[in-house]
Amino acid sequence: MNRLSLTLSRGIARVTGAALGPYQSAVIRIGFAGTWLLFLLREFPHRQELYGPSGPWGFNLARQLTADNHAFTALLWSDGRLWFECCYALAVLASAALALGWRTRTASVLFMVGVLSLQNRSVFVGDGGDNVLHLMAIYLVFTRCGQVWSLDARRAADGTAARAGGERAPADRVGPVLWAVLGLALGTATATGRFDNGWLIQALLWTAWAGLALWWVTGRREAWRQPRMLLDVIANVLHNGALVVIMAEACLIYATAGWYKIQGSRWQDGTAVYYPLHLDYFSPWPGLADLMSSSGTIMMIVAYGTVMVQVAFPFTLFNRRVKNVLLVLMMTEHAVIAVVLGLPFFSLAMITADAVFLPTSFLRRLGGLAARARGRFARRGGPAVPAPRSPQESAADHVGFTA
Repeated sequence: MNRLSLTLSRGIARVTGAALGPYQSAVIRIGFAGTWLLFLLREFPHRQELYGPSGPWGFNLARQLTADNHAFTALLWSDGRLWFECCYALAVLASAALALGWRTRTASVLFMVGVLSLQNRSVFVGDGGDNVLHLMAIYLVFTRCGQVWSLDARRAADGTAARAGGERAPADRVGPVLWAVLGLALGTATATGRFDNGWLIQALLWTAWAGLALWWVTGRREAWRQPRMLLDVIANVLHNGALVVIMAEACLIYATAGWYKIQGSRWQDGTAVYYPLHLDYFSPWPGLADLMSSSGTIMMIVAYGTVMVQVAFPFTLFNRRVKNVLLVLMMTEHAVIAVVLGLPFFSLAMITADAVFLPTSFLRRLGGLAARARGRFARRGGPAVPAPRSPQESAADHVGFTA
């Protein structure tokens, strides 16, 4: 009984004492925000046809659909072109801010609003990658995904270094102004009855807004140290829970996809991969598709291998080496899909979802290589100086996360 109590206490301390997986959460933050940003920039000339007033899925049709499924989209608050352009620009800016890790908590909420607003406006123009991005945008709100590899981490490290040197850290003026502006916008939307399709998103936005205020206030005064510790514990629990949900979501995607494939006759006889390669819509490189499909043996191996990897992956999480091998295979498969079938954003979304299982040691080495390359580029071939480590990165060395 004592051993069980000791194990439970250690588990509770681990879950509440730190936000686990700082590098994994940073990767999925950069990956999903970057994927959505690239998509928005690529489709910028066609934005009106996809999500705007000029699209075939008209304003009235979209209102009827959201009235039935209670989906949130700010684009239905007005049918004006100016409002659409503002929402699209906000989605672009929020994606860029989240990818860079600037005001990560606020940027993650705005990123979610942008993703939901555009995708729910025209639900019939998306694919499987959009569905993954849709879910992950909500989960990212609950994560502390700016602990490393972010402008927030650099600003926190600069403040810590200033205090350690006996200097006074510069006051944060941008945060309160941004909070006040967003609070005014949220209050206006609530007062005018814009949230008429459900209370969930409205409650989430108000909770995030109030939580940011409490976080800022408790960090300003020493007398509020205990409330700040309580908020820190709540944030860690939410982060770790959201990270587990993201992992479970990735496993569920692969498990269901694999088991559905097993039931298909084309997957059973090994010919399922052949047919998409010869569809005009999915053939940006016909010569490459013909070369790949010229061998029936290769098609059968790819079909059977895809099914086996997808079905087996959730069961390999308990064996680190096998899991890492399957991760490489799945990421390679998605990279091939991006090139051969012309689905880059679907592949980027799935590769990012896979990245949550990458080992911490690998991600740290990858970050070190990127930092050294950045240093060499900044100094035009001079000796690279290691970038300053943030307190979160130093703590991550002791916490660890090797799922």
